[in-house]
Amino acid sequence: MTRAQCIGVIDRFEDDVAVVLLEQDGNVVDEQGIDRDNLPAGGDHVDAVFQITRDDSGAILELEYDAETTRTRKDRAQSRFDRLAERPPSDDES
Repeated sequence: MTRAQCIGVIDRFEDDVAVVLLEQDGNVVDEQGIDRDNLPAGGDHVDAVFQITRDDSGAILELEYDAETTRTRKDRAQSRFDRLAERPPSDDES
């Protein structure tokens, strides 16, 4: 049996199922539903990042919440938002 590593990010919840986008090399390659009760502690929120190991059939063998990467991605997104939200000075303010 072959094992494949990928990153998973919770995109949304549909009732009690987390819809996880699976990424490889920065690209979304698949999505998978995971029961909310099966998520690791701390990882039951939108944008939570996981290290995932899957088998040949795509079944998840290991699911580990990656708090550090989750925090890093959140900080980067907030920084981009803050930069975009800054109003350029008007001609009157120059």
